Amino acid sequence: MAPLADFILAHVPLPSVPYYLTSYVNGKTPLSTIQEVGPALVAYLVIIFGTQWFMKDKSPYKLQIPFQIHNVFLSSGSLLLMCLILEEVVPMVWKNGLYWGMCNDNMWTNRLEFYYMINYYFKYIELIDTLFLALKKKPLAFLHVFHHSATALLCYTQLNGRTSVQWIPISINLAVHVLMYYYYYATAGGAKIWWKKYLTTMQIVQFVIDLFAVYFATYNYYAANYFPSLPNFGTCAGTETAAIFGCGLLSSYLVLFINFYIQTYKKGGKGKGKAVANGKANGAANGHAHKSE
Repeated sequence: MAPLADFILAHVPLPSVPYYLTSYVNGKTPLSTIQEVGPALVAYLVIIFGTQWFMKDKSPYKLQIPFQIHNVFLSSGSLLLMCLILEEVVPMVWKNGLYWGMCNDNMWTNRLEFYYMINYYFKYIELIDTLFLALKKKPLAFLHVFHHSATALLCYTQLNGRTSVQWIPISINLAVHVLMYYYYYATAGGAKIWWKKYLTTMQIVQFVIDLFAVYFATYNYYAANYFPSLPNFGTCAGTETAAIFGCGLLSSYLVLFINFYIQTYKKGGKGKGKAVANGKANGAANGHAHKSE
């Protein structure tokens, strides 16, 4: 049962759309090939650094209302999507166990595939974060730019690789985004939020859990298929390319966010002051100001 999804389908008028917009069809679904994804991410870099160059001799824009609308949309959208994913996942995991829920082919349902697609497209909407930074003349920190572009690529690889374990990092990332984008919305209106530092901590904890899940799934896949003498629970759904890319990228995120935390909060307050001044530029919740995801 999925009461929230059923309620939306029953009460919210939804337009009739082609199959490839509700199911992931490589080559037909928008941004489903590297020939589309690569240029899109290159365009992101060109636009943000081009905007930064364009703004060099101009006064920064405030953009408070558009910025708040953007963050309300992403915070509320993340909450809704997280609830939809969990109401699909939790009953199956409850019935069949955690390993089954992480690795079985049947964890790739039609609804989950659609939710993963929405989450993937959210990553392109989140790229607008960086445009706001550039227009406000905030520094474009490496962590922010790398995390945004790499996470879009990560979601693309996992959709193509049909990794059943991806609901874990996606769900946790959405939970972090609910709080992170609310924080951006509130502080843009002048609110003082005391728990800013803990968004970074949450992100680090997120990557620790993510890595446990993806390394566990990847280990079982390789042990079952290539080294059966090793202890394992059985194989795990998903392609080898998606698994290796996910493990490598999430590992780099953990290192970068721990380094950010040390530089920002553990060096006599020097980094902390800079992070406060730069706002989203250095974040740690998703590769932005508290950071993405």
